[in-house]
Amino acid sequence: MTANPTFQELIAPPAWRTVDLISDLHLQAGEPATFEAWRGYLETTPADALIILGDLFEVWVGDDAAALPGFEADCAELLRRTAARLPVYFMHGNRDFLVGPPLAERCGFTLLGDPTVLVLHGERWLLSHGDILCLDDTDYLRFRAQVRTPEWQAAFLARPLAERRALARSMRTQSEDRKRDPSAVWADVDGDAAREWLRQARASTLVHGHTHRPADHDLGDGLRRMVLSDWDVAAHPPRAQLLCLSPAGAQRVDLR
Repeated sequence: MTANPTFQELIAPPAWRTVDLISDLHLQAGEPATFEAWRGYLETTPADALIILGDLFEVWVGDDAAALPGFEADCAELLRRTAARLPVYFMHGNRDFLVGPPLAERCGFTLLGDPTVLVLHGERWLLSHGDILCLDDTDYLRFRAQVRTPEWQAAFLARPLAERRALARSMRTQSEDRKRDPSAVWADVDGDAAREWLRQARASTLVHGHTHRPADHDLGDGLRRMVLSDWDVAAHPPRAQLLCLSPAGAQRVDLR
């Protein structure tokens, strides 16, 4: 699955000085504090561009959900307003892989392939959500392969919106039950696969989310892996962190 990925390239214009990277906000109507932190960030960020590396939403059941008044529409409007003043890029995660071209066109953001190489200030940054590199999570990878097919997605999106919401609630419940299972083993990004991706991409740093384990990992031979934080403003302590890329390098910025 990771042997020969296609590396999309995003070449930053010379005018870009700072680029913000965020992931794993898992926005949902039942957690308004994180939504408000996201709103405040979007309305005040001085970045020249924003890249979202997946799982912006806890679940996304189809772009038509944003056409109705409610939480999805509120999120779409915030994205639209932000994309009107700075470039916004969106990479799919494992929770919001059904974000599609209709929403991107409506809100004015650009969909990115996974992986993508960001060329900025003479450096190549390899960007990914990270889930496809968790090679030990074989059950999830089988599920991922299934739901990313056009056939599965077309069949799911053909269901009534209320039915899709009910299915999503059921899947979230199963996911939460698994999190509470003390015997569950959580897979991490495979180091060998990460190094191979970096060599193929001619990059030295992989930036990803998904695992909710923010850290910097030395992969040897001048290679490294930087893991983004998830967001949960109601947690103790609260989490709301971004990674800012600038001419000085990569800096983590806590927003809470």
